[in-house]
Amino acid sequence: MKITALETIQLPHLNNILWVRLHTDQGIVGLGETFRGVPAVAAYLHNDIAPLLIGQNPLEIDRISKLLLEPYVGFRSSGVEIRAASAVDIALWDIFGKSTGLPIHQMLGGLSRPSIRTYNTCAGYTYNKKGARRYVNANETVEAEGPYEDQVAFHNDAGALAQSLLAEGIEAMKIWPFDPFAVSGGGNFIHRKDLDKALEPFRLIRDAVGDKMEVMVELHSMWDLPSALAIAREIKEFRPFWMEDPIKMQDADALAIYAERSGLPVCASETLATRAQFLELLRRGAADYVMLDISWCGGLSEAKKVATMAEAFQRPIAPHDCTGPVVFAASIHLALNAPNAIFQESVRAYYSSWYRDLVTVMPRIENGQIYPFEGPGLGLELSEFVLTNKDAVRRTTGVADL
Repeated sequence: MKITALETIQLPHLNNILWVRLHTDQGIVGLGETFRGVPAVAAYLHNDIAPLLIGQNPLEIDRISKLLLEPYVGFRSSGVEIRAASAVDIALWDIFGKSTGLPIHQMLGGLSRPSIRTYNTCAGYTYNKKGARRYVNANETVEAEGPYEDQVAFHNDAGALAQSLLAEGIEAMKIWPFDPFAVSGGGNFIHRKDLDKALEPFRLIRDAVGDKMEVMVELHSMWDLPSALAIAREIKEFRPFWMEDPIKMQDADALAIYAERSGLPVCASETLATRAQFLELLRRGAADYVMLDISWCGGLSEAKKVATMAEAFQRPIAPHDCTGPVVFAASIHLALNAPNAIFQESVRAYYSSWYRDLVTVMPRIENGQIYPFEGPGLGLELSEFVLTNKDAVRRTTGVADL
């Protein structure tokens, strides 16, 4: 089998998502996806990666993964080169699955569990869908697109939001009420009154549902060490499940200091790429939970290796999802396979609405559990809405049977 063409697809109204399709001479087409910086990633894919791939055997996944993860520049970041490589790697695994008739989780080693628990990242329908993340402030009026405007809800009535999630069997949630104050203050100071305001959702959750709900705190790497520790001192009474990316992921020693002084579990980091960066955190004991984004860390191949490395350090993993439906699917395959996976992140506002417009199949999600895909490879394809969309930006390098 040989790769004959690399195709990219993007939709203007979803300008954070880029799909990659690898065409082969046997008619099998592999699907991949990455997120953010779409024009630059697409240009790199066609100008630099396509000439390397065309004519190659797509089943030589490890060889191609090593080739693409070691460019002359960009190998120590989650920037354009690694995001492009990540999308290609996902597509290669999809081809592998389709060629064997097996789902990706089987090829990774099989199911370690029949389903994986999920937590709800409390974003709304448009958060992160187009452009930069959209922060909502308390009491801000937002026109609801459906029942799950969860970012508004955690600011305005976090207790009721927790009850809503529990009613669906979801027993863990993630919120980020500190972010607006980092944006306004630069991340190196938080006033006492702002800190107290940001703690209000946690009070409401504990008052409404007690300890029935696990609460993850997302800090988006927006704070310096003293400010992150100030937040930790005050939030400790609410027993958060983890503090995610409390400082910038550029100094493992500083994160280790945070972990020791805060006395709170640390989750890190969706922003890191390749095993080398995760190894630094693990060696220093800086992270209790390892979060990786398959579309940013190097693809499924690298994510599996990171997961195995984390297991050797007795750390669980929790794949990131706040991107697109193809990465979500790839993450589910890994989370169901990896023995040390503890959660698969999801956004109910996404998987109940616009994700369904983009792909042919969505996973079964019931009572806070995500179940395996049944089809070969990823188990889904891009929908006709995407493939026949008149506004779609499609570019192909090589010869493809479109």
